[in-house]
Amino acid sequence: MFHHVKELQFNARVSKPDPKFARLLLEQFGGGNGELKAAMQYFVQAFSARQPYPKLYDMLMDIATEEFSHLEIVGATITMLLGPVNSELKQAFEDSGLKEMVTGGSAARDALVHQALMNPQFFVLSGGGPTVTDSNGNPWSGAYVNANGDPTVDLRSNIAAESRAKIVYEYLLQFTDDEYVQESLRFLMTREISHFQMFAAHLEQIQPNFPPGVLQGDSRFLQTYFNMSNGASARGPWNQGKGPWSQGEWTYVEDPIEAVRSSNGLAEFPETAAMSNEQLDKIGKQLGKQRYEEVSKAVPKSTNQWSDYPQRDLESPRKAS
Repeated sequence: MFHHVKELQFNARVSKPDPKFARLLLEQFGGGNGELKAAMQYFVQAFSARQPYPKLYDMLMDIATEEFSHLEIVGATITMLLGPVNSELKQAFEDSGLKEMVTGGSAARDALVHQALMNPQFFVLSGGGPTVTDSNGNPWSGAYVNANGDPTVDLRSNIAAESRAKIVYEYLLQFTDDEYVQESLRFLMTREISHFQMFAAHLEQIQPNFPPGVLQGDSRFLQTYFNMSNGASARGPWNQGKGPWSQGEWTYVEDPIEAVRSSNGLAEFPETAAMSNEQLDKIGKQLGKQRYEEVSKAVPKSTNQWSDYPQRDLESPRKAS
């Protein structure tokens, strides 16, 4: 149950209208790495975690809700940067500095026309507020949302999402000299770092969490690196020495063409991992059984109920009352 509080989480302020930067900031409103994407991703992921992993559900819902609050901060900032566009178009034209651009010569006029043609809805039809698009007018899509239902996969997706959002804020900071706007962007960027750390900490609690999912892979290729380029080759912990596994080392295949030809298209490639396929399959089956029991014990076979009223425990009631 959501309850809207009219005060923003962070006090968004601007010193003057800036429609050009407002358009850039749309990336964090309706873009593929923006706040709406993050909010919807964590919100959707939370559903499958509700009963089997109530702690994960609680964290995902908390962060999703905060992301919605960040969306509100971005939307408020965009609206203030636009000034009274559409409702008082002439006044907005005077206040925003666009008059100077248009009267500054043909190059400035051409640049402004190009911007308008690239995203006419934002300049003409938005009503002075944000649109659910990126900075080029591409509409937000549910395809941005990654939710696989496996905690180890979803948490890694979220770590990557926070990383991308953080770096976008870094870039945006370079395109505005408004101290108030920079302050808001730094707040939003910092919370991306905090969320990254939250997701990483929760992932660390899930053991084992590597490889993601249940199946362990094929011992012939699991710890094998194929040198797929000519010339000087880089070596490092990604292709030599001990990998992320508890035992074994990387096998470096210097000539992958010869390896493919001599092994009947890798069908007869030798096992190179420290554990055999039989051992890996056994681990996969044990882990699959463990994950199955975690979920099946938490989900009733018949009547079910999502919440208690009032809900005092993290655990869902599991049976309809």
